[in-house]
This record gives sequence, structure tokens and C-alpha cells, in this order.
Amino acid sequence: MKHVVQLERTGCGIAAVAALAGVSYREAQRTANGLGIFAGDRRLWSETGHVRRLLREYCLWPASIERPFRSWNSLPDLALLAIKWHREQERPCWHWVVFVRDSEGERVLDSKRSLKRHVRTDFGRMKPKWYMAVVKNR
Repeated sequence: MKHVVQLERTGCGIAAVAALAGVSYREAQRTANGLGIFAGDRRLWSETGHVRRLLREYCLWPASIERPFRSWNSLPDLALLAIKWHREQERPCWHWVVFVRDSEGERVLDSKRSLKRHVRTDFGRMKPKWYMAVVKNR
């Protein structure tokens, strides 16, 4: 799985889905926009509904509920993580990243444009609040 860099300041949810689906940011953006999902919509990074809809559009199946983050070892092999969790005007907000565990090891794909490395293994620096498991094929 390859990382995807977000092309909009608030497009981390779109970029995370693009990485999981194996498509470009622009393609995921077009698909999202066609569903009425736009990066500037706060619900994209303060609720899970938009990302869940976009995942399903690519035949990716999110878990029905989010689970609190306990440890890196307890994560499923594929998950969306909420990091940088905070409140803005009484609303929860976060940055979406993708956690992957496969034959290449464990890593986080972080779409933030300003990062020098978008494939992260600095697990001690990231502080996930919760995660949502994702299944590629049912």
C-alpha cells in the first residue's frame, strides 16, 4: 500500500481513503465530491459518516464502531486512526491516518503535505485517540 498526500489542507480523510483504495487523491476527491463530500466540510474530520460512505464506495468495509486506542500491538492489520484529536468550538476534530501491518511490517501512512516522510514508524510520537478497523474484501 502506498501513501497519498492530501492536496487540500483539510483533505486527510479523502487521502486516507485514497491510500486504502489504491487511487490518487484527485480520483478520490472526484468520487467524494460526487457523493456530496468536500474537504472543507467539518464533518469529514469531526464525524465518521463521510469517510465511511467514501470507503464503501470503493468496496472497503469499515467496522461498525470506533474502538479506543490501547496499543499498537492490539490494532488490526488495517485501520484508520484518529490522531491529533482536539476540540474546536466544542466539536471533536482529528487528523485521519492509515495503519498497516503486512509482510513489510507496521507503519502509518500520513497524508499531511508538509511531512518529509509520509510513511511513519515513529509510533511513540503519534497519540491515537481511537481507530476504525477496515476490511478490504468481504
